Amino acid sequence: MLEEHVDYYINDDGNFVFTEAYHLKRGFCCKNGCLHCPWKQPVNQEETKK
Repeated sequence: MLEEHVDYYINDDGNFVFTEAYHLKRGFCCKNGCLHCPWKQPVNQEETKK
């Protein structure tokens, strides 16, 4: 179960933002360029245009 302020928070726009702790628990990078990604994978702009 996700815990607010540990695994995620809700930003000013009302969006859920996953924390670094959540990403580490998940154990892999989804390559979506998440704000708190501990793996810091850049988003490939060419792939997002497809």
